[in-house]
Amino acid sequence: MKMKKTISIFLMFILIISIATGCKSDKATSSNGSDESVTITFWHHYNSQSAENKVLNEVIIPEFHKKHPNINVETVSHEWAELHKKILVSTSSNQLPDVARVDIAWVPEFQKLNILKKLDSEMKDFKEISSNIIDGPMNTAKINNNHYGLGLNTNTKILFYNKSMLDKENIKVPTTMDDFFEAARKMSKKDGKQIWGYGEPALSGWNICPFIWSNGGDITDKEYKTATGYINSKKTIDIIQKLVDLYKDSGMIGFNSGDIPLTDGYGQGRYGMIIEGPWKFAELEGSYPDFEPMTAQMPAGEGGSVQVLGGEDIVMFSDSKKEASWEFMKFMTDKFAQIEMAKVGQIPVNKEAIDSEEVKSIENFAPFLEAIKTAKPRPPVSTWPEIDNEITSSITMAMLDDKPVEEIMNELAVKIDELLETANK
Repeated sequence: MKMKKTISIFLMFILIISIATGCKSDKATSSNGSDESVTITFWHHYNSQSAENKVLNEVIIPEFHKKHPNINVETVSHEWAELHKKILVSTSSNQLPDVARVDIAWVPEFQKLNILKKLDSEMKDFKEISSNIIDGPMNTAKINNNHYGLGLNTNTKILFYNKSMLDKENIKVPTTMDDFFEAARKMSKKDGKQIWGYGEPALSGWNICPFIWSNGGDITDKEYKTATGYINSKKTIDIIQKLVDLYKDSGMIGFNSGDIPLTDGYGQGRYGMIIEGPWKFAELEGSYPDFEPMTAQMPAGEGGSVQVLGGEDIVMFSDSKKEASWEFMKFMTDKFAQIEMAKVGQIPVNKEAIDSEEVKSIENFAPFLEAIKTAKPRPPVSTWPEIDNEITSSITMAMLDDKPVEEIMNELAVKIDELLETANK
């Protein structure tokens, strides 16, 4: 009798433990689809010294942990170029993170490496989540009718100018390409000082494409199959020649090692004009709080005023912890995180966030939202990083060597054609 009573008590104890465990398991499952706590890794290129990185780690991640206490997110910050290389290296060693914030231009490359999850086929609520994101940024991760990421933020660039420098030379704010080159020359090296009309930090596609497009030229055909006749067209060669001439006339600087960094050159009154994104306001506020930046749209040419469409997608890698990673991706593209990032210069892609009073009150966004209407993406091909390197090398050669621009661009067209052929295989 005593033994039966003992067994009954033991069985009752087991039942209580099972119920308790079951309740705990259900609670965990409701957060991330897992019965246990899980840690995911998030790689990104929010600058480690920037306000956006601080907001990520001190506002957004803690809020996510409150909502999902059993999902721990470890964030790792990289420089932009370093992150791209890190992902490529980690692909071969199978050491990829769970989630990453990546440049929209990288997605086709990573998709071709077969390291990204097809979100539309693996996530049951993908359609619902993606419908909350504006179409343009959402489609930056769409390849062959599948989505390999969610739009995270969007951006483009506009003209920043120094009003006092323009006024001193009695120059109006340039609205055309001809005005732009004239203004840059007039502001350069006045009173024996080292002053340049235009500061340009790099010669990559991100920097050069707006000039080419606005002048009526292009990089490739609309199907991204050939560069010959486009990158070496008369309109493209003409605008590259104008940039080369401006540099050789000491009206442009900034891309050489040792040149004054863009923010310092502009904030100190050494660069009369720069072409930059919304993050520049925060950088100037931090380093030159008394300087008042003025902005205008990209000067128009025969092709209009056309800037480059930028931004980032958030992607999940093939071997990630799927349920937890998806919860984090949804949180990063939802209203709360989007508004918090908007406060530090990241233009949101979430429809509710864009329509919110918090975002509408950010006055610096207005000119960028106008520029986005005509902005174009860089060619969405898997070999774009290699194409971009060839563009940078060729334009640098045009600037620094005496080789004819037309010859350089003809050679560049052949190289890009080969890379496009590889991408289209």
